[in-house]
Amino acid sequence: MSEMKYVYGPVPSRRLGISLGISPIPKKTCNYSCIYCQLGRTNPLTNDRNLYFPIEDMISEFEQIQKSNIKYDVITIVGEGEPTLYSGLGELILAIKKRTEIPVAVITNGALFYDSEVREELYPADIVLPTFDAYNQKTLKEINRPHKSINFNKVKQGMSEFTEKYNGQLWLEIMLIDGINDSLDSLNEYKELLKHFKYERLYINTPVRPPAEEFVKPIGTEQMERAINILGGISIDLLESQGFHSEIADDFEAILSIIRRHPMNQFELESFLKIRDCKNIDEILCRLGNDDKIAVISYKGYDTYRLK
Repeated sequence: MSEMKYVYGPVPSRRLGISLGISPIPKKTCNYSCIYCQLGRTNPLTNDRNLYFPIEDMISEFEQIQKSNIKYDVITIVGEGEPTLYSGLGELILAIKKRTEIPVAVITNGALFYDSEVREELYPADIVLPTFDAYNQKTLKEINRPHKSINFNKVKQGMSEFTEKYNGQLWLEIMLIDGINDSLDSLNEYKELLKHFKYERLYINTPVRPPAEEFVKPIGTEQMERAINILGGISIDLLESQGFHSEIADDFEAILSIIRRHPMNQFELESFLKIRDCKNIDEILCRLGNDDKIAVISYKGYDTYRLK
């Protein structure tokens, strides 16, 4: 199987099981530049929708995967930026759904839900997973650092309208950051905010991978338990991953194909290589560490690898 440009994985998802990813957006193209983003700072920051890549090319790669025996639980349109900026999103969702019964999920920051066209394009998706980290304009600017054309009231109204009409599974996520939006006052603000949305699940997350900004720190266990009690959500950190997969035979190239989209820490790398019965794990880790195309970030006591 030739190397894929748009389709990747399957990779483990703590919410979705084993996920086959489709990325319709160039790397770091987003309308937010979140302080916790594992891809680093956004470049370019844009709120213009474009047909960045041909839909036929993405579908062609997906059809190649369908011919293989690769197993996965869900097809996730996630991108290396914000997938709703892809103007062919609705057509892409429908094209995938014509070819499979496997659920189609979209992971989004929800910022463009104020656009009725975006909402209509997303309605056929089986699962939509929007992030909602802010509870006012101040926290939106502090945490998400949005494009200048985006403000909190537009985002809140758009989310409310989308969740009111959407008939699929709506799984909201809030990212809590130590000392920024985890106080009792903040949690009570979120509690009030959530009354405006209809959703099946609420996931509460905290940064577990190296963030865009060094001052971003994860919340502790007690803080997480308090948030769960107040908001009634599920801690993503308590969900288990099931392992990475790649059809590429060469171990080093297989890792590159994954970290191009999804950062891996040293333990995930070692587990991945052991499952593949790799005999030279230390040599590959050393090679990764010396490769100029790879960023190695030390965070929370271990190294995480991602493509620059």
